[in-house]
Amino acid sequence: MKTVLIIEDEKDLAELVAYNLEKEGYRTVIALDGKEGLEAARRSTPDLILLDLMLPGMMGTELCKTLRKQEKTATVPVIMLTARGEEIDRVVGFEVGADDYIVKPFSSRELLLRIKAVLRRSLPEKEAGRAITVGPIVIDTDRHQVRIADEEIVLTTTEFKLLLNLAERIGRVQSRDLLLKNVWGYNYVGDTRTVDTHITRLRTKLGEAGELIKTIRGFGYKLEEE
Repeated sequence: MKTVLIIEDEKDLAELVAYNLEKEGYRTVIALDGKEGLEAARRSTPDLILLDLMLPGMMGTELCKTLRKQEKTATVPVIMLTARGEEIDRVVGFEVGADDYIVKPFSSRELLLRIKAVLRRSLPEKEAGRAITVGPIVIDTDRHQVRIADEEIVLTTTEFKLLLNLAERIGRVQSRDLLLKNVWGYNYVGDTRTVDTHITRLRTKLGEAGELIKTIRGFGYKLEEE
């Protein structure tokens, strides 16, 4: 049974979301503010976090950044919930480490589809023990780990899938639309600049090795050997 932590200050909405998720077989935990949510995430690492952007005490963006810095929660998938749908808000959500973004009001069906899609991305690869090496980057698909010079690079589920997708097609250009389809796993409603934001964050985490991810202007990206 997958556990979903719902961090939402609107109690009625949080309880409604929990009710719909429990009907689908999920276990839920509710936190009504940022501090409570952070403690709940630390206490028992959930499989996925639904995180409201506007929270009392601690903004959802700050909470997401904190979660990404801590070992126990660094790779837990996060879906941002917000009443704000401007592009800048989506970009900020992705920059701080969110895996997806859904704007209120949303249907329970849409939320469930998003959750299932994000959780699918977090499943281990079926082919165990496979490692892909590109320059100094070593991708261990069995452990879902990325290492550079024996140092582990902590990536979110989406960042790992994005890097793996590029590495499996080394030297081949992948369009933004194709990356959305292969990595996000459903018909994403939004801007393909979602990919750009994740690529930027991925390059930063990879350090100098991030230069191996090449931008093909007006089209997409590819990963090259040194």
